[in-house]
This record gives sequence, C-alpha cells and structure tokens, in this order.
Amino acid sequence: MKKARLRPLSLIIMAIAAGAAAPMSALAHQDDVAQLAAQEMAAADTVYKVHFPNLKLARKATISFHANLLASNYDEGYLVMELNEREQAKLSRFGFTFEPATEWVEKRNQVLTTMQEMTQLRQELRSSGDGAMIAQDVALRGIPGYECYETVEETFAVAGDMVATYPNLATWIDVGNSWEKNQGLGGHDIRVLKLTNRSTGGQKPILFINSAIHAREFTTAPLTLDFARTLLSGYGTDADITWILDHHEVHLMLHTNPDGRKKAETGILWRKNTNQNYCGSTSNKRGADLNRNFTFGWNSANGSSGDQCNDTYRGPRPGSEPETQAIESYVRSIFPDRRGSGKNDAAPADTSGIHLDIHSYSELVLWPWGDTSTAAPNGQALQTLGRKFAWFNGYTPQQSIGLYPTDGTSDGVSYGELGVAAYTFELGTDFFQSCSVYDGKIKPDNLRALIYAAKVVRTPYLTPAGPDVTSVSLSVNGSAATLAASATDTRFSSRNGREPVQAIAQAEYYIDVPPWKAGAEPVALASTDGRFDEGTEELTGSIDTSGLSEGKHTVFVRARDAAGNWGAVSAAFLEVGDDSGGGNSQYEYANTTSQAIPDRGSVTSQITVPADAPAASSATVSVTIDHTYQGDVRLTLSKGGRSVIVKNNNGRDSSRGSKTYTASISASQFNGLTGAWTLTAQDVYSRDTGSLTSWKLVLDK
Repeated sequence: MKKARLRPLSLIIMAIAAGAAAPMSALAHQDDVAQLAAQEMAAADTVYKVHFPNLKLARKATISFHANLLASNYDEGYLVMELNEREQAKLSRFGFTFEPATEWVEKRNQVLTTMQEMTQLRQELRSSGDGAMIAQDVALRGIPGYECYETVEETFAVAGDMVATYPNLATWIDVGNSWEKNQGLGGHDIRVLKLTNRSTGGQKPILFINSAIHAREFTTAPLTLDFARTLLSGYGTDADITWILDHHEVHLMLHTNPDGRKKAETGILWRKNTNQNYCGSTSNKRGADLNRNFTFGWNSANGSSGDQCNDTYRGPRPGSEPETQAIESYVRSIFPDRRGSGKNDAAPADTSGIHLDIHSYSELVLWPWGDTSTAAPNGQALQTLGRKFAWFNGYTPQQSIGLYPTDGTSDGVSYGELGVAAYTFELGTDFFQSCSVYDGKIKPDNLRALIYAAKVVRTPYLTPAGPDVTSVSLSVNGSAATLAASATDTRFSSRNGREPVQAIAQAEYYIDVPPWKAGAEPVALASTDGRFDEGTEELTGSIDTSGLSEGKHTVFVRARDAAGNWGAVSAAFLEVGDDSGGGNSQYEYANTTSQAIPDRGSVTSQITVPADAPAASSATVSVTIDHTYQGDVRLTLSKGGRSVIVKNNNGRDSSRGSKTYTASISASQFNGLTGAWTLTAQDVYSRDTGSLTSWKLVLDK
C-alpha cells in the first residue's frame, strides 16, 4: 500500500521558519482571514449561474469578465460569476441570462469552511512547539485540502534547494518586494529562479515565465515549479533539456503576488495584491489588480476599473504597485527594446525571447492585443506560435480580446514596449483545481508546451512556422550509427482557424554543434520512401562514429518545409565507446523519445534490434523515467510473448525526479535478442504523473 507522502523535514522547517518570521502574529493573521472569509460568504446574493448563448461568446466572456468568473460548466451551458447590475447589463447585450447560483454557493462555503478549519489546525500545530509532531503531520503539506500545490514558503524552499543541488544550473535572484514587505508587515521578496548552464558562455535567448499574479489561481505556481523540476532533473539525461539549458536561459518568477497568495491559501477567492490603501484595510476587496496596473496601455481602453473595491481596480497610477514595478524592471533588464514606439510598429522577425504569463482558468492560449480587436503588428507570427502551444495543451488559441477590452496587462511591458513575443496561458477549468486534474492533465499537457517554448525562444516569430522533429533515435553498431527520426508540419491547433501545412522539403543533422552556432556542419537526411513530398516524413541517415571521441555526443536534427521555414531542433545522445583492442564490445540501440506517463495509465515504447545485429548472449536494458512519485511506476520489457520486470512498483519509494533503472537479460529468456522489443511504463497508483524519458538496450558482444 502506498504510504502517506510527507514532505522533507528540512522543507517543512524552512516553511515554518519563514511563516514565524512575519511580524503579524499567527493569531492576528487568523482573525484577519476569518473576517475576510465571513465577508466572502456574505456575498452570496451577487453570485449567478450565467447561461451563455454559444461557446464562442462564453470563451470571450471568460476573458473580459475573468475577474468575475468563479466556475464554469461548458457542457451544461453556464458560467458561475459574481456580478453587479452594471456587469449583468453588459452581458445581457450578448444574450446571456442569469439565475442565482444557490447550490454552487453552498458548496463553495463548505470548501471555504473546511479550508479555514485546516488553516486553524496548522496554526495550532505550529504554535505547539512540538517539532516532531509538526514534521510528521500530513496536514502541514501544501495548501490545505490541495497537497499537490506548494505554499509560498514551500515553493521558495524548493527553489532554494534547487540552487543548492544544482549550483551550476540554478540561481535564485531577489528582484523586489511585495507591498506588505515594503510596509513592514511581513510580506515576501519577489524572486526569480534563473536556469541555465553557467559554464556555457555567450549571449543566450531568454524564456521568461511569471505565475500566480492572481492569487487564487492555484495551478499556476506549481506548474512553473514543476517545469523547473523537469529541466533540472532532465539535464544530462534528456538531450533536448540538456541543449536547452546549455544554449538558452529560463527565468521563472514563481510567485508574482505572494501576499495575495497567502490569503488564497486559506480558501478565500483572493485575486489582487493586499494593499490596504484601497477599499479599506479590512475589506476582502482591498488591493489592486496587478494585471491591470502595468504601465503600457494603463487605463487606455476602459478595460479596467477605477473603483477601488472592484476586482479589476487598476491602481491610482500606472505601475503604482511594488509587485508590478518588480516585474517591469526585471523584464526591461533582460530583454532589449526591438519595437518602435508606435502601436503599429512590428518587432523584427528575428527578435528573440518569449514571455509567458501563467493564469487560470479557461483553457485558453492568448496573445496581444487585448485592448483592441485589431491584430498586433506581429499578429500572424503570434498566432502561429499560439496555435502551436495550443496543439500541445489542447486549449483554444485566440487574440486576447473578449467581449470587452482589457488594459494595463503584463504583456504590455514585454510585447507592447519591447516587442518580445508574449502569451497568457489560462490553465484548466477551476481556480481551486483538484490535484487529480492537475497531475493527470494540466501538468503533462502544459509541460510539453513549456518545453516547446524553451526550444523556439531564439526565433519565436520564425521557427514555429516550420516542421517539428517529433522523434530521434540512434542505433549504434560498431563504428556506425543509424539515425531514425520523424518530422511533421501538422502540429497546429485547429480549434480557432487553421495554419497552412507544407510538405517537408529537407532535413539534416549536426553533431555536437547546433545549427545556429559557428562551425556547425549539416549532414543531409533522407526520407525513408525516397522523396520529400508530404507534411509528415520518416527520416533516416547514417553516422560514421570512427572519427568521434569516446563518450557522449549530441546529435541535433531539424527539418525545413516547402515554404522555406526551418522548424525546432530535437536531439538525441550518441554514446561512442572505446574501440581499441579489436573493436567495440557493445552494441547499443536506443529510443530517446520522451513520453508522458498518465496518472494510473501506461505508455509503450519500441526498439528494434535488427536481424543482422552481432550475436550476443546477454544484454543490459537501461530505462530513465522522471516522476513525481517513483514508487508508482512499474517497468516491463517484452518481446515475442515473453516479458521481464525491469522495475516493480513500490509504494514506499516516495522519491521524485529522474532515475535510471537497469536490468540484465539473456538471449535464452527471449529466444534471441534480435527483433521488436516493447517497454511498458505503467503508473499503478493515483495522484502522480511523470514521463518515460528514454531507454536503451546494450548487447554484450
């Protein structure tokens, strides 16, 4: 049986210490939260089931009225919103109708009461001074009732641990203060986790991601943190992740609004920062909406509110809030200005960098402009990359204009001022998304999109139009290696229009030096059917390894479509052994295509050992998986109706991250070692997910 999962003692102690350092006492904080919760429960008469006339208008409403949104049920044709009379009138013009959301309010109040009780329990445990009790109590992990989501303190502790564990890859940067910290009320630093291989020099393109700018959006900071885990644990074992961190930079502002997040962690649907100068110091509507407070386009299109108690209150002036100032200053420090001052000035096509603002919810991928229906000057390229992102996460891609405009948003500083490609991801279907949905769908789907963003950040206005190399595998036989790959120009979402699909026209590989670096030497790949004439092609080529040094090499593969667009690079590792003394004694066959392992599901991966492979009496199978709970996974290797367990599921192994498992097999077990092998990676228990990173068979000569 799977044991209860406890967070590391050091992490819990750090989280408790961080909480204890705040000047506001635990009791005072508890009283403040209780008062705010009571105000929220009392607002039941302004919460409605809003029936929409069609799905397209519903999606637009979730953009324009995102601050009012509480829940959605697209299958049954309604949204749940908190609305005043003026807001109802604006929706009525488009055919929306309303009824009291009595049942939803009752359920919301039950959840809020439960989270309040769990929060109080935590305060009592922390006040007890019993360290052993604190360390062992499972009620202390994560947000109360949502243990898969780290608290602010836990998030920062994990980030600090990443820096300690991966000092050459991770840096933890203080870029500003929250409002409460500036006022001496406790509060938090605004920090960025920077990921790159510090040993590889040169100017690197930057992917910048900020999350949790709206406090109640639970999934956002955990996704960004899980992205960091994926990158760090995959470095050195996953070829794509390795070259990304060698040649690019990833900057993660995990908590953009940490003060507000602490309110939301108690179950309150808190959106804004906690500035007490707006709407009264004890109101649950106080604060400014940070995503209406940015300088570019502030109060330019009636897309925000001047009412201090409104959830879209834009603040008294552009960039008035310290959290907004921190993100604006940081973005300006890492990206050069590539766009003119005019609204219609396009950034050059070779502009590097991407800014992603991670929100929830509505299952949308959005790009500028949000204050007008006119396309941005880089609108076509933004749309192409947006449709690519949406192919990975399954969301609806569209320009971020809804039924009404929004203004003063985070993409103003990145795209509006500087010309950097900027997007908003709206994750999932709920602010307080269940852990099962997050682990089973939101996380794996969006991690794929984030990896793609990290791949194309060098030229985001160009590369996404080209074909993707979807798999790269290498089979080594003595001094020769066979490369097999797939390329396709079809991976665009068609939920909101279609991108043109071109035939693959060319493909090539590079060894160790990627195509954008000086000294890169392309080698042509062939289509397996002898001609390039389709949108998806299988590729093949051979590599003479006799001139390569012993050890690990990186093989980069890319493809070009008939319109001349080169797509994103994919890579695989090539291991070259010592062939002195009569030849290589091992022959390796590998599959380096990473696949998500769904929660309580399975994936399969194949390797074929050709019939002309050297005779061998034994082999070693090595499998690398990345998982949030290693004990969940069972690995089975099979061929010709026979199988062997490479790794059995063990519920007691709570370790997370990347691990490699090996097993020895004999030719007699499988009636020979040549033929088609299948590896099955099965997640046996619920709540955790991961990926099959790569695996290989090494024949002993």
